[in-house]
Amino acid sequence: MHIIITDAWLARRQALHLNGWKLIAVAVLAVLGLMFGAVATYHWVFLEGIRQGWPGFASVARLVHRDDPGQRDAYLRANLDAMARKLGEMQARMMQIDSLGERVAGLAGLEPAQARPPLPGSGGVLVSNRSLTLEELAREMEAADAGSGARVDWLTAIESRLFDQKIQSTLIPTEKPVADGRVGSGFGFRIDPINGQSALHTGLDFPAETGTPIVAAAGGVVIAQEYHAAYGNLVEIDHGNDLVTRYAHTSKVFVKKGDIVKRGQKIAEVGSTGRSTGPHLHFEVWVAGVPQNPQKFLQAGETLARSPPGPNAPRTR
Repeated sequence: MHIIITDAWLARRQALHLNGWKLIAVAVLAVLGLMFGAVATYHWVFLEGIRQGWPGFASVARLVHRDDPGQRDAYLRANLDAMARKLGEMQARMMQIDSLGERVAGLAGLEPAQARPPLPGSGGVLVSNRSLTLEELAREMEAADAGSGARVDWLTAIESRLFDQKIQSTLIPTEKPVADGRVGSGFGFRIDPINGQSALHTGLDFPAETGTPIVAAAGGVVIAQEYHAAYGNLVEIDHGNDLVTRYAHTSKVFVKKGDIVKRGQKIAEVGSTGRSTGPHLHFEVWVAGVPQNPQKFLQAGETLARSPPGPNAPRTR
């Protein structure tokens, strides 16, 4: 086949020579072009009709995109089973949290009956030989949600109990007020070194050089900082629960009434003021207005300091 193309403006012509194979190729290309053009037109018209809400297009779309009920049910079932497995894993984790909470509650000193109150959603891990329905899965998830909230409240209460115990432990005078200080005169009746008569010695004496640091045996509030005829420069600290410590015969004082002090904080220096025969610290512990032997408190602190660390080892610092 010969095709001649002429150009009227340029006054020239061009000849194309097409044999059988070339004609077939041209025909195939033309058919493919028409097909792609038709598909593109259909796609644009169909989507535009659905988007614009043209009459009749909605029903056609439902017919074209009709779901297979079997496939849809299988898809939903697979998702429900996956969610049920995840829920079972969550319930197993909550049981582990319950076990850990009971051990921590024991450390907090709670009784076994108080250690674990009834918690919603703690009936056990979700195990079933059959697939759960959507309603059953929803109920289990609601129970798990309620159980997680109850556990948060329960563990918060345990945390509060432990925090309270930690605070209380810092208020017990177990810190030696003079570092590495030996006890010169103990608590109890003795011969008074000044008048030579028997009298109750209401504290411990720590002989030390003048200027040796004196630290608070526990945290508390300074309720007295004054000069006393017998005690000399005196500091008293209230630790709460009717427990007071007294530091006497000091040469210098670094706190005043109303100050909040921490355990181990330097509050004064050793001296020999007041009714004293030499530089030393006179240390007293009073409970509900009655003098106690400070050695019992200090020995308790030494015992705790020597205790190996462990889950049941109490701490004072």
